[in-house]
Amino acid sequence: MQINIKGELVSLEKPKVMGILNLTPDSFYDGGFHQGEKQFLYQVEKMLLEGVSFIDIGAYSSRPDAQDVDANEEKKRLIPVLKKIRNAFPDTSLSIDTFRSQVAEAALSEGADIINDISGGQLDDQMFSVVGKHGAPYIMMHMRGTPKTMQKMTDYKNLIVDIRHYFSERLRLANQAGIKDVILDPGFGFAKTRAQNFELMQNLNLLDVFEQPILVGISRKSMVYKTLDSTPEKALNGTTALHMFALMQKAQILRVHDVKEAVETIKLFNQLSS
Repeated sequence: MQINIKGELVSLEKPKVMGILNLTPDSFYDGGFHQGEKQFLYQVEKMLLEGVSFIDIGAYSSRPDAQDVDANEEKKRLIPVLKKIRNAFPDTSLSIDTFRSQVAEAALSEGADIINDISGGQLDDQMFSVVGKHGAPYIMMHMRGTPKTMQKMTDYKNLIVDIRHYFSERLRLANQAGIKDVILDPGFGFAKTRAQNFELMQNLNLLDVFEQPILVGISRKSMVYKTLDSTPEKALNGTTALHMFALMQKAQILRVHDVKEAVETIKLFNQLSS
């Protein structure tokens, strides 16, 4: 299993880590941590030294009660940072966390490699054509509604069947738009209750039917810390435990705040699998 990033084939036969770089002031765990140039460049370098394979840069917080920002503000936050990171770390694979095609267009034109879309193209009907035009890999997440409404949209006839139907339809449209490399993100915490998140984790390997890489993003989320009666700040151990289970369920990419611990988890998983 592999993806094509600007002509270079990147193997996902062994799981990889995607590190989160939030540029928003209000993300649930690390909001405001990386606002200055010194801070975000330090964080990128730290993640690279710890063994990260991809950096996922986000300038719009998708937590349910986050402040809405328009596309111009999102680009204002994102593009100058993207340019500085690309200049400082030219060989790093950079993913952009956005559901807006004009933000994706600007970012890909400035050297971004991957688009990570929480809406799977549902919130912007131009997203697929933009990504297809640039020939970029595309992370397609499952979500219902919008970040503002998603937590009210958790009624499923059959959670796994409904998610598989969603991906089947969205993959068809993405392929029609010329997107060749798609990574599936089942969307833990997005339009799902805590119980549904665990049901999804238990059945994650059922998404293997699509023969696409699977990304898991559970780092310090409420399914971890609320289950443990804890906080995001104290949820690293629980996150790591679920990361190992996700790898056993055929996850190929872990999207994380804590790169070192995720890389170590993968090393142990690889040893168990050898």
